[in-house]
Amino acid sequence: MRIFLFFPVLFISHLVVFAQEANQNDLQLNTITTALPFMAITPDSRAGGMGEAGTALSPSATSVYWNTAGISFAEKNSELSLSYTPWLRQLTNDMHLSYLSGYYRVNKKHAIGGALRYFSLGEITFTDASGNVLRDDKPSEFELTGAYAFKLSDKFSIGVNGKFAYSNLTGGLTVAGVMTKAGKVGAADLSFAYYNDRVKLGNKNATYMFATTINNIGNKVAYSVLAKRDFIPMNLKIGNALQIKYDSYNTITYSVDIQRLLVPTPAFYDKIDGETVMLSGRSGDVGVINGMLQSFYDAPGVVAKDENGDYIMNGDGTYQTVKGSKLKEELSEINIAGGVEWWYNETFAIRSGVFYESKNKGNRQYLNLGASLKYNMFGIDFSYLASLNGRQNPLANTLRFTLRLYLGEKQVKSAE
Repeated sequence: MRIFLFFPVLFISHLVVFAQEANQNDLQLNTITTALPFMAITPDSRAGGMGEAGTALSPSATSVYWNTAGISFAEKNSELSLSYTPWLRQLTNDMHLSYLSGYYRVNKKHAIGGALRYFSLGEITFTDASGNVLRDDKPSEFELTGAYAFKLSDKFSIGVNGKFAYSNLTGGLTVAGVMTKAGKVGAADLSFAYYNDRVKLGNKNATYMFATTINNIGNKVAYSVLAKRDFIPMNLKIGNALQIKYDSYNTITYSVDIQRLLVPTPAFYDKIDGETVMLSGRSGDVGVINGMLQSFYDAPGVVAKDENGDYIMNGDGTYQTVKGSKLKEELSEINIAGGVEWWYNETFAIRSGVFYESKNKGNRQYLNLGASLKYNMFGIDFSYLASLNGRQNPLANTLRFTLRLYLGEKQVKSAE
């Protein structure tokens, strides 16, 4: 029954893409934005070469980002990795994301890990409304993570991360008489993993992993005393990965993720008789837990109009929405990622993947390519991103890489 969990998720992924493609022209643009978006950028080149389908990949140092529960099943006692991602390289050469992560398996049940994420926005010249130069600055953001994983049994594990994030985008400048400030937040990740390395597919040995994680559960953030506080990028990821060992040299992994933000969808407003009125949806001015729950049912959909182009009002004073449009918009908020990876003799790998996001929710649709080399205790991963719809992407036509250092002895798995 374990292996068959892979296929429902794959089916759901196809269903969501079909629903989005069939109905996205019925929906208005309604992108969800958050504070501190750097916390949700894929940091590593392995998952970055597989369409960002990294939630259930075989455990590594970067599992601290994807799914901390997974490090309980890592083959090595410990691993370190350092990733570097150029940002907006077509426009500037001084923006980048760096990510240092690692884990250590204390014993068979307990594992700990940590990570440091640093995002440099390069050198920026700040000006006033008249264009006068105020000063040059180098805005930056960082996130510090501590991780713990506990193995419940031979096949199940849970994990938790504690985080502190700091975002200094303005250096304390005063804008329109209001002093800005750095954004600071504490957050947590919760994760679960199921791992079975004794799957049989005919005469082939296989490993199946199911994983789910909720990232960045934390308070809302504001960049000034008077500014409205915004949600950070809380998100849900559900992943499946199937690794098949075809012979002593060749291993192929298939991975599928479904992902969505756990942040309220902006309501739909328009002017009625000169006043701005909420016509559909719900207010996003709620607490963190309420916001996470509300994100599953608050899509405004499309407000219905009559033949004169006027909004149709119900008898209770609310406005009528086009039938099924709210569900369509909720489905459009689910992103799909899928990838394939081939390893030869645990020495060389090539991989590819795709990422799909509805055009009404950001329109990120791209192809990833990647490769790896591994020798003894060292490894290096590369990845490359190409847009599939012509839309500009900060990582387009950019090569990013991850260096890995494998430490400790390989874990010996006991027989059932």
